[in-house]
Amino acid sequence: MRQRSLIAITATLAAGALTLTACGSRDDDGGSDSGSGGTTVTIGVDAPLTGDLSALGLGIKNSVDLAAKQANEQKYVDGITFKIEALDDQALPSSGQQNATKLVADKEVLGVVGPLNSSVAESMQKIFDDAKLVEVSPANTNPALTQGTDWNGGTKTRPYKSYFRTSTTDAIQGPFAAQYVYNDSKKKKVFVIDDKKTYGAGLAATFTEEFKKLGGTVVGTQHIDPETKDFSAVATQVKSSGADVVYYGGEYPQAGPLSKQIKAAGAKIPLVGGDGIYSGEFIKLAGDSATGDLATSVGAPVEELASAKEFVANYKAEGYKEAFEAYGGYSYDSAWAIIEAVKKVVEDNDGKLPDDARAKVTEAMQNVSFDGVTGKVAFDEYGDATNKQLTVYAIENGAWSSVKSGTYTG
Repeated sequence: MRQRSLIAITATLAAGALTLTACGSRDDDGGSDSGSGGTTVTIGVDAPLTGDLSALGLGIKNSVDLAAKQANEQKYVDGITFKIEALDDQALPSSGQQNATKLVADKEVLGVVGPLNSSVAESMQKIFDDAKLVEVSPANTNPALTQGTDWNGGTKTRPYKSYFRTSTTDAIQGPFAAQYVYNDSKKKKVFVIDDKKTYGAGLAATFTEEFKKLGGTVVGTQHIDPETKDFSAVATQVKSSGADVVYYGGEYPQAGPLSKQIKAAGAKIPLVGGDGIYSGEFIKLAGDSATGDLATSVGAPVEELASAKEFVANYKAEGYKEAFEAYGGYSYDSAWAIIEAVKKVVEDNDGKLPDDARAKVTEAMQNVSFDGVTGKVAFDEYGDATNKQLTVYAIENGAWSSVKSGTYTG
């Protein structure tokens, strides 16, 4: 692991973006610069920094900030100073599209970390690809983003060569959850609910396919409106169905109230979801009745990885106001993947950035390989992470606790 320490910064807000630059004293808003060189490279960040999913988005932004800061402190790329520009997409594809256009227009941006939501990624990919600007998501899990819309029909085609991700996909996450629910939890009758969005619907579909293949029965399906928090009608349907488990494809702002209302309706059964519900915010929203609810999330528990101890300690020492949440380690590694690609390009061009730096960084990303916070960081021919590990978490004593880690065996 690289040894990294803290540095001083100042933060300014301009045109809806958080731009972090260097100064001689520490500012609580975070930032990244230690004067490591004369050329500035900006790492863009796109995530929901406000709204219901801001807990995850701010964890992403802070983790990228920490990576840039430590690269500067280390003078990791000779002659280069890294800074970040974090834009708020509010989990909306339209905002993500606008942010992508803005980041492309800034010639100092040589890589982007994000977004959180697969639906937002869909709106950004072509804009980045047309500009040959590399994008590395720590959180997108929809398989079509890297393998094309016919990924489950036997034809995998990579749509955009500039798009990469450090998280694994729902082609693995959904079936992994189904195996745990059926084989380990011994649940045989599931009621499947999703929020109709790209991530939630896709995840629910891969879970359902595997659960039925294992011999389980889907006793009901329903879609919810993510704009509401009243799920009493579907909760009554769950109670009447005789299900012994609920699988929800979606995110914690809806999953928490949904879990609470299902229990209140008399169905004392666990709600299971993917990485979109793996947040402390889910527990707050679901209340005391959430004990026993389950979530899968990408990778092994960061807090338990020897490779992540330094990251956890440095994040805490930096004093960020928000937790790094589910995607902190992956965001940190995504930023370092960009830093490693920039380093390769600079070294191959006699210590300076070439005129076609964006294209060269995108090209270099395909061969990036290093030991990161979350394990080995590398990408396959589709831009997907080669690290396929997942973890099941259960709520115990008001907190998430890991109960099983492994990989999906299809």
